[in-house]
Amino acid sequence: MGLSEYTILYMFWTHRSFWLAPLIIAAILTILFLPFSRGRLRAIYNERFPQSKRERLFLGSLGFFVTVFVVRGITLSIHYGIGPFHDVSMKGRHIHHMVWGILLLLTVGYCWLSEIGTGALGCWPVAGRITSMLYGVAAALILDEFALWLNLSDVYWQREGRESYEAMALFGSLLAVALFGGSLWKGLLREISRRFKGRETYKT
Repeated sequence: MGLSEYTILYMFWTHRSFWLAPLIIAAILTILFLPFSRGRLRAIYNERFPQSKRERLFLGSLGFFVTVFVVRGITLSIHYGIGPFHDVSMKGRHIHHMVWGILLLLTVGYCWLSEIGTGALGCWPVAGRITSMLYGVAAALILDEFALWLNLSDVYWQREGRESYEAMALFGSLLAVALFGGSLWKGLLREISRRFKGRETYKT
């Protein structure tokens, strides 16, 4: 790698637009979560999320939906030339935000493989909360450009770009169903399993 390439890489990491979206997303998530870190609101939070799994689903959903709104807002601002936002480029190549989503998803996956933030007993609870939110952030960054990697073409602002909306809506719905209906689905599966076992016992 020559000196000019080092310079380009340095400029890339110090590009203002590179840090704006992560800082905005981090600030919003902090503002939303910080009031529940102490006092009466903390007690209410612990009462509503007694299980680590339910809390992780909630935080993942929170990270996902916040990122969807922030990223869509920024891309619209760039498209219409509003505000200080600009595309991030390196050597004339536009770096799509799904790249950061993939890298972030790989990082979260590696943490979970290393049993960091898995939510299991003995794990640091804060790490589980952070990685859960980061998973939601990564999913939003990737699915916002679902149409791009599905068609292998930059169709973000074309008609095919609506496939990204459909993918985000589907994934967001799955998160919501798992979060709000988790106990119901478990109960239904237990009931089906109980009846199936009862029939098997009756046949024998």
